[in-house]
Amino acid sequence: MNTRDQQKEKRREEILLAGLDLFVKKGYAATKTSDIAKAVNMSDGLLFHYFATKESLYEELIRIGTESSQAWMETDERSPLNFFTDVTNQILDMIRVNPQGAEFFVLIAQALRSSTTPERITQILASQETRYAKTVELIRKGQEAGEIRRGNPEALACTFWCSIQGIAEQLAVYPQTPFPQAEWIVSILKGTEGTA
Repeated sequence: MNTRDQQKEKRREEILLAGLDLFVKKGYAATKTSDIAKAVNMSDGLLFHYFATKESLYEELIRIGTESSQAWMETDERSPLNFFTDVTNQILDMIRVNPQGAEFFVLIAQALRSSTTPERITQILASQETRYAKTVELIRKGQEAGEIRRGNPEALACTFWCSIQGIAEQLAVYPQTPFPQAEWIVSILKGTEGTA
């Protein structure tokens, strides 16, 4: 990659980070392309050279967020409890190294809830449903093996992911918050005496 391409890629990343920050703070509908251009100190016209529309920038951010969560959900031969421990560690490590990672959790949650989310982006977000389905399947498998507590697998999946979501949102708003240990989160699922 030559210097010009590197500079262009660096500017593109700056636009993505500014867009992420503004979409999280203001929401998709309230964020204007002029806000993003101003945040990266460029003209609106130059911004459109990188992203043709606000929606295309938003879509790219949603893709980045959903692809990360899909990568975490790749299953292998690990036990369900080890899988949840590894996923939790990966998420916490990602946020620790790259605090904007927490903002992606906020962005995805806002997009899922918002009535102003463009239809194309809503279709991309449908992949989040498979994350829950895989989680429920793994919880059932772990319950059968006796390593995950008894209880409704869907409710346990919801509890696990809501814990991750809540922690990510807390860290997005208050980055100085101490990080929890993965084992604290995974203990929600862990079978213990009298509950497994």
